[in-house]
Amino acid sequence: MNRKLQILVALFGIAAFMAVALKVLMVLQASEFKSPVAAVDTVETPRDQALTELAEDRAAREQAKPYVDEEYRQAPVFGSRVVVWVLAQLHLLFAAFVLAVPIFAMIIEAVGYFTGDKKYDKLAYEFTKLMATAFSLTATFGAFLTFALIALYPKFTTYLMHVFSPTFLPYVLLFFFEALFFYSYYYGWGKFHPLVHLGLGFMLNVVGTAIMFIANGWLTFMMSPAGVADSGAVINAWEALMNFTWMPINIHRVIANVAYGGSVAGAYAAWKFLGAKTDEERAHYDWMGYIGMFVAISAFLPLPFAGYYLAREIYAFNQALGIMMMGGAFSWLFIIQAVLIGCLFLAANFYLWLGMGRIEGTLPFQKLIKWLLIAIAVCFAIWATPRSLISTPAEVRGMGGSTHPILGALGFMAAKNTAVNIMILTTYVSFMLYRRTGKRPIVKWAKWGNIAQFTLFALASAVVIFLGVVSYFVDAATRIRLSVPQVLAVLAAMGAMTIIDIFLLRGAEKTGKIHWGKLPPISQYVLIFIAVTFTWLMGLMGYLRSGLRMHWHVYGVIRDNSVDAFTPTLGFATQVVSVTVLIFFVLIAFVFWISGLSSKEDWQPRSSAVEP
Repeated sequence: MNRKLQILVALFGIAAFMAVALKVLMVLQASEFKSPVAAVDTVETPRDQALTELAEDRAAREQAKPYVDEEYRQAPVFGSRVVVWVLAQLHLLFAAFVLAVPIFAMIIEAVGYFTGDKKYDKLAYEFTKLMATAFSLTATFGAFLTFALIALYPKFTTYLMHVFSPTFLPYVLLFFFEALFFYSYYYGWGKFHPLVHLGLGFMLNVVGTAIMFIANGWLTFMMSPAGVADSGAVINAWEALMNFTWMPINIHRVIANVAYGGSVAGAYAAWKFLGAKTDEERAHYDWMGYIGMFVAISAFLPLPFAGYYLAREIYAFNQALGIMMMGGAFSWLFIIQAVLIGCLFLAANFYLWLGMGRIEGTLPFQKLIKWLLIAIAVCFAIWATPRSLISTPAEVRGMGGSTHPILGALGFMAAKNTAVNIMILTTYVSFMLYRRTGKRPIVKWAKWGNIAQFTLFALASAVVIFLGVVSYFVDAATRIRLSVPQVLAVLAAMGAMTIIDIFLLRGAEKTGKIHWGKLPPISQYVLIFIAVTFTWLMGLMGYLRSGLRMHWHVYGVIRDNSVDAFTPTLGFATQVVSVTVLIFFVLIAFVFWISGLSSKEDWQPRSSAVEP
């Protein structure tokens, strides 16, 4: 009976609600149409509405401005140049990471296959997981950059598309094959024969490098154009692609990408190490950070040589560009570069010295560290010394000019080349000491092997210093040529010492155990510091490469007529680069977080609270 009463009450409530709603609608309708005559007068037929809309459309067409082929459009708030700058830098940073990770992932996987050690295979897979999200972000920022160029610099973008249109089909096909090889490599882990899987990794690296080579042709064309007439008319598109600085920047970027990718992978390992809950996790990520750091240092040591080769080729292409780069508007940028690279060398050596603490039997090498530190500090100071100081008028009068009477001699490239070569040799010796820690050679010629390595190091150092001193007493052209034997002496010494060390430590007796995961937390912050510094340095060098063009889109061919046709100041450039680096690391933290989710347990459906 109660249930029937409830139903009746509900029906009564619904009826009452409908009655009230109907009454409200009647009142509103009465207030809107007070006069029937007025209502009839104001009714507009569909034909009248169509005629009104047609008249308004015709008037709008007559008042509209005629179409003009715009050369530039201005982006709101930040301006067109800053928008394109930030998007291009973010795209290049992610692209560098995506190109580098498969290289050392494939190498680590190959080491695991040929040694039979499964932990290398696991490490290579964990590195590759980082690439999965970064791959999508690289493509996303590439699309953003393309749309921004078309929207903000339509005329110049059309010209570039006209010059390089023959490269677009190969470029798109390479992107297709890169996606094909990457997803086959990533999702085929453990499902293919190891050699087949390594072949996929090899092809992924070949295709990725080819993509970078094509894109490098586009950007180097703007700095050192070739294959076009002075008017901009295309003569040979392939000459435009393979212009004067194309191969130098290819070499520089391949090495830099590997070093940069290793540093970011090391930062990922540091982030996981600091958040690890167990000793086993800390040991694994300590080892992972060491491998990333090893890759970064291995590529970082020859990187200054590749950078110097690129700078030399820029100078050979156009002396005005070379003079402005090294002694003109951008000279102080190289002081900042020297400080940053010096910090990278110090941090790398500091990490290696801390790493010795995880190995028993470190004491015999501890006494050598202070001498290595002194050598690096002295070379760092020389490299960071400017030729001309920013001084007050009183200080200029006191010095007798803008150049310091004593320290000014250290501002020459002869001193800086000497300093950086000695820093590279010293860092290499630090790494050799790290490898030697906890091991004792058992070969019969161990004593002579050590003497040979020390002799090579001493001879290379003597050659570098001697040629550096001689450079002060010769003309500029000879001074530039003398830098080549300096580089060759260092590379030859490192190569010969490495070969000796491989045979010297074969079957070496272990004098101490490696305790992975026992490093202090500061070692992990060093890894993060190296990654951030490397990223900031890459951004500043990108500003240098683009800024050399000054008020040209394509140097000497296509002039920049926009409101941004001037070289940004160093202070403004550092602000833009710093903000870009901050955005990148926020996004890379997202990449780290996403890659960490795949290591958690698979999702399982929750059981229903109510059993059927």
